[in-house]
Amino acid sequence: MQPVDFTALTAIAAELRTEWLPARLEQVYQRDRHTVYLGLRTFKQRAWLLLSWHPQAARLCVGEAPPRTPDTFTFSQQLKHQLGNLALVAIAPIAPWERVLDLQFAQRPGEPALWHLYVEIMGKYSNVVLANQDNLIVTAAHQVSAQQSSVRPIQTGEPYELPPPLSDPAPTLTEAFDRWQERVSLVPGALRRNLQKNYRGLSSALTLSLIHVTGLSPDQSTDSLSADDWQRLFQRWQEWLQALAHDTFQPGWTTDGYTVMGWGMTRAVDRVQTVIDCYYTSQLEQQEFVQLRHQLTQKLHTILSKLRTKATVFQTRLGQSDGADRYREQADLLMANLHHWQLGMSAITLPDFTTEQPVTIPLNPERNAVQNAQAFYKQHQKLKRARNAIAPLLAAVNAEIHYLEQVEAAIVELETYQIAEDLNTLDEIRDELIQQHYLNDPEYRNANLTPKDSQSHPHRYTTPTGLEVLVGRNNRQNDQLTFRTAGDYDLWFHTQEIPGSHVLLRLKPGTTPDAIDLQFAANLAAYYSRARQSEQVSVVYTEPKHVYKPKGAKPGMTVYKHEQTLWAQPRRGAELVAGQARSEE
Repeated sequence: MQPVDFTALTAIAAELRTEWLPARLEQVYQRDRHTVYLGLRTFKQRAWLLLSWHPQAARLCVGEAPPRTPDTFTFSQQLKHQLGNLALVAIAPIAPWERVLDLQFAQRPGEPALWHLYVEIMGKYSNVVLANQDNLIVTAAHQVSAQQSSVRPIQTGEPYELPPPLSDPAPTLTEAFDRWQERVSLVPGALRRNLQKNYRGLSSALTLSLIHVTGLSPDQSTDSLSADDWQRLFQRWQEWLQALAHDTFQPGWTTDGYTVMGWGMTRAVDRVQTVIDCYYTSQLEQQEFVQLRHQLTQKLHTILSKLRTKATVFQTRLGQSDGADRYREQADLLMANLHHWQLGMSAITLPDFTTEQPVTIPLNPERNAVQNAQAFYKQHQKLKRARNAIAPLLAAVNAEIHYLEQVEAAIVELETYQIAEDLNTLDEIRDELIQQHYLNDPEYRNANLTPKDSQSHPHRYTTPTGLEVLVGRNNRQNDQLTFRTAGDYDLWFHTQEIPGSHVLLRLKPGTTPDAIDLQFAANLAAYYSRARQSEQVSVVYTEPKHVYKPKGAKPGMTVYKHEQTLWAQPRRGAELVAGQARSEE
């Protein structure tokens, strides 16, 4: 993940000073243990300023409103108590080339600052510290004891100290070209390493961008550069320093991140805040998606393994109970031929009632014929009771396996994070498993993860004749499509006896779908199923009124009737999905 470096922080601060000074602090809300929002209002606008001390995504920017969940954090309450209704009057760096901003609050613009909110954007050492007018620390997002850091402890009541000074030389616009070249090339080495080693303020991302836009290689040795190479590199160097001096930044997207210098930009953006907010929101959601998907996959694998073992045991015991009738037949045969029994017999061979073929019956030599027959009758009753008890248990376990395989299929479809909708869909699957008591709520609701206020939506496709096709992405969407969205004239598709998504072909009154439309929807149903790796899959379709949810059935589980069958090809469905993705790009 690309960190907010000194250049990006300078660009953020410059834009905030232009648009949000002065501003009244109206609300404070802490979303998680790494993020707090400040609700600011000016005469023209109102917005939320996000401050984050996340070890990988520390930043500050104007972003979306926070989620509507209770704030239970002490840090935000302290900020609200001390800064509430004060005016944000300044956003200033605490020292040259330091990635720390001082947000100053006063009673009203023009008056001396009463409070200093220091926002330290320093990777894993990032922090937000509130100090009073005498620069004594009142509270901090992350307190650092003397045992944790002897260099710079951060404790309530102690004076706020600046981070340890940087030892590298500071870049300046007044430095001559010859002196700059001499410093960078004094000890021959990789260009990237020499630039970062000899000057402060250069992040890895900025250095790579500067070198690439010059047309050089970051691993190229400094003694291999021509005079023209040095001139072009110095020109870009001066361009960077000019941007820092005059706040002339060009925010935009690059192939693997963002830039505020315009170098290597693939698409320009009007505001630095937009780039910062979108980039880190997306990166954090992607991390959350990968983590949550792994947790859910592992949990489902564990549960399904136990259930399949249980089903195997039940199936074995049910197979054993299938021999109950054989014990009764043996008992009847023995009772009808008591005169053939002799004392001490361990087995007896008698002709079968129906086939008259010889049947050998094992006997207990310590019992007489009647006692042996009674033992057979008793075993028959025991196995019969076992069969009556095990059959519904096996059916329940198989239904549970089928349901969880349906959930598993939905997770498999979410292979990678593409858009925020993917994370919403995964969140809903997690919530469903919690509601069905397969997960514990505290175990899978990480306090760092952002609660989602919006619901996810199904995939949408268009058939060759212009008809709309909706595909559920999880069981909540499947139930929504089948029992609420579906109209009287639509058609419902699902893979036959295979877990998968519910697919809805939308039709207008009096419209008859062409064969190509039916095949289109069937191919999508085959692709969005557990059989997507198969060559051909049987897909059923029927009218929504013929689809029912059994009483007490779990989400997404249905039964249907009056269905018709189509053979579908998941490969064709994959081509349709890829084709739509290309058209959206």
